[in-house]
Amino acid sequence: MSVGISRQAGAHRSVPRPAAPRIDSPAAELGLDPDDLPDGLVVADEKGRVVCFNAAAARITAVCPEEALGQSVEDALPLEDLEGRRWWQLTDPYGGLAIRIGQPERNLLLPGGREVLVSARYVRTRPTGPLHRLVISIRDTEARRRTERSHAELIATVAHELRSPLTSVKGFTATLLAKWERFTDDQKKLMLETVDADANRVTRLIAELLDISRIDSGRLELRRQPVDLPAAVGRHIQAHVAAGQAPDRFLVRLQQPLPDLWADPDKIDQVLSNLLENAVRHGEGTVTIDVAPQTSPLEGTAVTVSDEGPGIPEESMGRVFTRFWRGSKRGGTGLGLYIVKGIVEAHGGTITVGRGPAGGAEFRFTLPVGTPGYLL
Repeated sequence: MSVGISRQAGAHRSVPRPAAPRIDSPAAELGLDPDDLPDGLVVADEKGRVVCFNAAAARITAVCPEEALGQSVEDALPLEDLEGRRWWQLTDPYGGLAIRIGQPERNLLLPGGREVLVSARYVRTRPTGPLHRLVISIRDTEARRRTERSHAELIATVAHELRSPLTSVKGFTATLLAKWERFTDDQKKLMLETVDADANRVTRLIAELLDISRIDSGRLELRRQPVDLPAAVGRHIQAHVAAGQAPDRFLVRLQQPLPDLWADPDKIDQVLSNLLENAVRHGEGTVTIDVAPQTSPLEGTAVTVSDEGPGIPEESMGRVFTRFWRGSKRGGTGLGLYIVKGIVEAHGGTITVGRGPAGGAEFRFTLPVGTPGYLL
């Protein structure tokens, strides 16, 4: 309770402020504290006086609850619409139509121009009776704006990444259909190989988008099976060697014994493929892969992939696992490491990025032992 101090005859005397009106509601009967709510909550009584102003409302509006309690809701919460008109005069909750039950969520402005999301509920003692209580919900718009920006960036990136291969596919197929007899078999084969490569590129992009959707919604499916990590690492290295990389560019160091690992083999392949491809494409020198048990074998396995290139700038370390991060070298969609992080965390593991012993980038992810089964 706030206490006012007055001075009289050299003595100090405490003058308690009147207690804020209590909210008579089922939530109060259940012991629900308004300050526990994630959104701002403002409640006014039948005379328009504020009887509740929770902590979230204070944080969003920068208004002290002690100042708001007992005030007119129009004074405690002076809202305007995006055209600068007073929202309370437009809605008139206490003097308007008695059949209204509230206001849908909309963007409004606080003093100073800060934008918030506001919705209201009109509580009446009878369907067309006078307003008994005005309940207002306030939300910060920043989280929604970040989501909207992220979605806009995703759409723009997808449109850009799809345009190039689809243009190529369309051009080659149209040319082949119109002038099939004019080309030699080798020319036709080259064109069809290009179409096939571009179709694979589109397929990979669609698969990445599906993975992102599942990761963001928490619905990434894991089909856990026994996974032999050393064998999986070996397969990926052989694939790079077959594609033209020198065998001595890769150094694998195993620390035995490794604990049994139950994970989704396809998803783990996806993680290893992305990390090794990044090290080969963007790094330099020897690519070192360390596979070792964690401090306690029961905790799981740790895999470290490092190279000897220039590494990742310190200022970029915090953005490596975000969408569309591509580093200094352009190429790809910038979604791979975001998906890798989502896969590792879906397994209950962690992934970090740092600087390797030789100065290049170092990615380290851990996987718990896990249990058999099918998980979402």
